[in-house]
Amino acid sequence: MFNSNTELRLKKLGVVVSLALCSTLAAAKEPVNVHAAEKIGTVQQVYDGALFPDVQVNTFRNIDRLFSTRTVTHGSKVYPLPASDRPLKNFKFSSNGKDYDLYDYVSLNRVSGLLVLKDGKIAFENYQLGNNEQTRWMSMSVVKSITATLIGVAIKDGYIKSIDDPVTKYLPQLAGSAYDGVSVRNLLQMASGVNWNETYTDPKSDRRRMLEVQNAQTPGGVLDLMAKLPRAAEPGTRWNYSTGETHVAGALVRAAVGKPVAQYLSERIWGNFGMESDATWWLESPDGLEVGGSGLSATLRDYGRFGLFLLGGGKVGAEQVLPEGWIKEAGSPKMVGGKQVNYGYMLWPIPNAAGTINEGAFEARGIFGQHIYMNPRENVVIVVWSALPKPTGKATIGDNDFFAATTQAVR
Repeated sequence: MFNSNTELRLKKLGVVVSLALCSTLAAAKEPVNVHAAEKIGTVQQVYDGALFPDVQVNTFRNIDRLFSTRTVTHGSKVYPLPASDRPLKNFKFSSNGKDYDLYDYVSLNRVSGLLVLKDGKIAFENYQLGNNEQTRWMSMSVVKSITATLIGVAIKDGYIKSIDDPVTKYLPQLAGSAYDGVSVRNLLQMASGVNWNETYTDPKSDRRRMLEVQNAQTPGGVLDLMAKLPRAAEPGTRWNYSTGETHVAGALVRAAVGKPVAQYLSERIWGNFGMESDATWWLESPDGLEVGGSGLSATLRDYGRFGLFLLGGGKVGAEQVLPEGWIKEAGSPKMVGGKQVNYGYMLWPIPNAAGTINEGAFEARGIFGQHIYMNPRENVVIVVWSALPKPTGKATIGDNDFFAATTQAVR
């Protein structure tokens, strides 16, 4: 993707930049990006929650302009998403003691894209805030679930011998660091015991330090940062949400399979399952390592197709790409340090779901309101793009309440 040195320097200085549309960049199979000339903000402003709505939305659909990227290429065949003969109509539900409907959820939660798939068919598809079917929207931490899925694929392919292998077997440069003694399983569960502060809006947090390293675009810079972190607990004894942990997971995939993570995603899932469009993925440096915890950008329907891939147990046609039973394990709560944690292998089981329509459901989710909800029992996938004003804590309507009501409405 295009990223001039001048533009990168402006981003580092915190200047809002605008890139003129360059038609020569459009790949033969890809439509021209009609959003490419929009004024965008900086990545620091994104994480501070310091963008007004119009520029924020522009930035979310142009995140490939914030850092160097690598393309995740789609294949020649497209997985069909036919229209359902029972389209979703407006419905009412309750959340946090108040009554709402479909229009309220889209409006109040600043939803910019919503896709509901029932039995593999489109029951509802809607775009807001200037988006359309060709728009690629940021995933934020939704991509963590993709990175974790690629670890499962690498295990099935034999590149990673066991989920209980030490991480240092594949990343020997972490020997002697706090990652000594950490297993692949610990990494997937965010239970390495390595100290990490994820606070997005705190300029002194580890997450923001990682952002500064990304801004520097130095090869190996993020892994160097991770290698210097202290230990806070023994591996497997404490759960702690960490974007840095998923960058280590991405580095693990890269080292194990011997090829770029985006290429492996394309070869094993994106190109073969039938995604309709290319995606892009942030790199820590030009032609460097993918940022395992954020920065993938794709179309609404292709996020939905990834949800169908997981919902189907990780099959591409007749080929079992993920190990048998991987998705059930990945989407289930885990015991960490003698306590149950509502987290699987970088997937979030829906909490307090026993006996409800959400029972057995799980999701990939990211800050500012990005979701891929998957309900195996009801054969439902719901994709939500949002542009909430701050990274967390600003959703008016509970997403899990909406997911339950939507799933009930398409039964």
